[in-house]
Amino acid sequence: MALTIGITGGIGSGKTTVCNVFKLMGVPVFEADMIAGQIMDTNRELQSEISALFGNDICNCHGLINKKKLAGIVFKDQAQLEKLNKLVHPAVRDEFLKWSDRYKNFPYIIMEAAILLESGFHKLADFTILVTAPEDERIIRVMKRDGVTLSSVRNRISKQYPESKKEEMADLVLYNDNNHLIIPEIIKIDKKIREYGKIW
Repeated sequence: MALTIGITGGIGSGKTTVCNVFKLMGVPVFEADMIAGQIMDTNRELQSEISALFGNDICNCHGLINKKKLAGIVFKDQAQLEKLNKLVHPAVRDEFLKWSDRYKNFPYIIMEAAILLESGFHKLADFTILVTAPEDERIIRVMKRDGVTLSSVRNRISKQYPESKKEEMADLVLYNDNNHLIIPEIIKIDKKIREYGKIW
């Protein structure tokens, strides 16, 4: 069975960039957030449950979940976010288990999720890596990338664990700022896993 490395990081931390480097090195990456979106588009039972919870107008004219509208609701209301996660997370977990079985002969695989620690998905991993950067830098990245306001970014950050708590829970921390070269660190991690079966 392949080792599972969980990778997480707050919005704007650069975890997707880190995962793209691993992909270039031939490592399979399960992108939990993207898969969650795909499941919402294809799983009729889940669509019905979400509609029952948030109302039929949460769907667009094609019967698909309007994710932008849904995000606008749940990121303003922690209780609603938790209800949504209780619906979506089991489906994502099942999809990961099926996916990981296809790559069981690889040295290691990666599960990438924004709320890896908050969701409990880190329990499916052998090791966890946190990608982090100063909050001000992360906010600027997201505002430029998504064209959103400062308050909306801060609101989303408030729904995740503080960076200090994430650092305590993670096995390894990658600092993705202007003071650290992150690609050499990723190469070192890859080498250690392939040679020794661990990340430190």
